[in-house]
Amino acid sequence: MGDSAATQETVTVTILDKEYRVACTEDESAELQASARLLNERMSRIRASGSVIGLERIAVMAALNIAHELIQAKADLTRVPLEQEMLDRLQDKVQSALSKIDTRDS
Repeated sequence: MGDSAATQETVTVTILDKEYRVACTEDESAELQASARLLNERMSRIRASGSVIGLERIAVMAALNIAHELIQAKADLTRVPLEQEMLDRLQDKVQSALSKIDTRDS
């Protein structure tokens, strides 16, 4: 998973009642376990819905759903600076207009 120079450990995670052993650094262990819990939750929900049958198909559907959410989150993050830039420009225009009004009134 991570930097090979860091101390590696083996973490056991359970997904749909099956255990998987994954090597990772000590620093990544908590994140790996959280990721496994998320994946297990998503796969369990898909399996319980009964709309998808087969472990491989359930895993693919869960991965697609998580990937879609990641893409949406990244798109939201890239929009924030653009929206802030637009707000900053609007604020500059308002300030400029107000200063012109102030100069005329003086």
